[in-house]
Amino acid sequence: MSEPLPVVRLKNAWNSTHPWIFQRLVEKPAQRLKPGSIVEVVGVDGAFVGRGFYNGHSRIALRMLERDPAVAVDAAWFVRKIGQAVRLRREILRLDDVSNAWRVVHSEGDGISGLVVDRYDDLIVVEFFSAGAWRHRSLIFDALREYFPGCRFHSFADEHVQKQESFDYKDTQGTAPAIVSEYGVRFRADPAGAHKTGFFADQRENRRWVAQHCRDARVLDLCCNTGGFAVHAAVAGAAEVVGIDIDPAVIEIARENARLNQVRPRFVQADIFPWLRDAAANGERFDVVILDPAKMTRDREQVISALKKYLDMNKLALGVVKPGGLFATFSCTGLVSEEQFLDMLRRAAFYAGRSVQVLKVAGAGPDHPWLVQVPESRYLKAVFCRVLD
Repeated sequence: MSEPLPVVRLKNAWNSTHPWIFQRLVEKPAQRLKPGSIVEVVGVDGAFVGRGFYNGHSRIALRMLERDPAVAVDAAWFVRKIGQAVRLRREILRLDDVSNAWRVVHSEGDGISGLVVDRYDDLIVVEFFSAGAWRHRSLIFDALREYFPGCRFHSFADEHVQKQESFDYKDTQGTAPAIVSEYGVRFRADPAGAHKTGFFADQRENRRWVAQHCRDARVLDLCCNTGGFAVHAAVAGAAEVVGIDIDPAVIEIARENARLNQVRPRFVQADIFPWLRDAAANGERFDVVILDPAKMTRDREQVISALKKYLDMNKLALGVVKPGGLFATFSCTGLVSEEQFLDMLRRAAFYAGRSVQVLKVAGAGPDHPWLVQVPESRYLKAVFCRVLD
């Protein structure tokens, strides 16, 4: 018989379905628990609330996993939970029909707070956002092997997460890249040589949508990273494609992705701000402009600063769109809301002196689900526009 779980008591009545319970609402347990321990949570009256990860060092003290008192959070629980996530992608979304690259587990959206898993053909990339997911990584890896037999693993945790959650983890070293395909376009996913996973599956449907409007067009892909939008545009028959990114490492991967598909976008290693100013001054105009910058901030105190950066780059990007051209702009900063992002775009259009018609507002692909009570899991904003004049 398994040992009883440590018990953690709440200070106040709790009836929320949100999986996070913050430190101020939790009594410090008598016993010293390692960050990420699985505990049983009880209310002020001693009644069972649920089971989850406990971390006394984190602002999020409890990450709730299970609310049924009859269900243990053990190896079988992880197998079952990950199995539910895999079935969503394979049987309902039928993602294998269009790609061998998709998100397997999207943290709270799939019921495992602090865990993100991406699949790139035979390579499974695991990112830990919580001490609980990290501490139980062997159970997670074993569960993933059930559904991806023979797979390889690359795992990591960002330094800021390790600091916030109080654990130390060295990233997997030397992982060989995988070759993936989406809608017939091939890419090299290299988690050891590029940012995070080396390829962002969340933009799959957005890349497809933009590509369908690129035939015979002159296309500019700003903050192009490993060339996702640029390569899709070139494969779709764009007349000319230019990709700009400040990171020379991802530019090299982008060029390799172009070679994989036998297309020839022009990739330039440059800061987009001076590049766009020079392009506008030289009268450069493009039929399709894509702007997909990296996350601007993780700090709520820096949201205003992030919005100013978005404003500056969107204003400059709008200046090189041909009248009647398409403009696709994105934000993956979770702390910036859709409403704030759209208001920023309104102001950018005003300062650029352009009339912008919004055609579509979207987000990440359906393999990045989020629960209505956990809007924090919804991070990507995608706005597709026509610049009228």
